[in-house]
Amino acid sequence: QVQLVESGGGLVQAGGSLRLSCAASGQRFSALTMGWFRQAPGKEREFVAASSWTGDRTDYADSVKGRFTISRDNAKNTVYLQMNSLEPEDTAVYYCALGRGVGYYGTHLRDFASWGQGTQVTVSS
Repeated sequence: QVQLVESGGGLVQAGGSLRLSCAASGQRFSALTMGWFRQAPGKEREFVAASSWTGDRTDYADSVKGRFTISRDNAKNTVYLQMNSLEPEDTAVYYCALGRGVGYYGTHLRDFASWGQGTQVTVSS
């Protein structure tokens, strides 16, 4: 049973930065896609970023392109989300997710099989 644990959330002023981390245990994750999603109050969970297992393919939501960067350290079973130039609209619970299988890549909720518990990011104006 895989476990994903996010950390690094918090309260930051608009224009600031945060770095989220997600550590995976219980399953080898180096061959799997990793992703980040977020959910704001009253809204559906939405895609933020994804990385193939080699890191040579990454995708971002239009709303975060140029501001957020996903990266991973397969030796540490950890994926990161560097968030710069944060805006109040980025306020949400951020979840990391593990892809469905080797060679499987996607950016939709259905493309991911395991989820972390989430970490709160709050951006004040």
